[in-house]
Amino acid sequence: MSTAYKERLMTVLLAPQISEKATFVGEHHEQVVFRVAPEATKPEIKDAVELLFKVQVESVQIANVKGKVKRVGKSVGRRRNWKKAFVSLKPGQEINFSGEA
Repeated sequence: MSTAYKERLMTVLLAPQISEKATFVGEHHEQVVFRVAPEATKPEIKDAVELLFKVQVESVQIANVKGKVKRVGKSVGRRRNWKKAFVSLKPGQEINFSGEA
């Protein structure tokens, strides 16, 4: 892996997505949900998770989330669109976000 590619991988994952759905998916399907860069591809996401968390990834599914329309008084605005990735880990692998070793 080249240095430039590793630097690119460091910018692909933005944050873990913590929600009821993400928790349910994690418990029942051995998946972890991440917020990712809008231009990220499945192979880049797989390589980034393997590089940062030292786990083996089985597959990656991607969902583009449309931003919600919000109003403040008369003006109507819109939140930006974003992308999330459902990362399936190989059996026996896990990522712990709580910070406990």
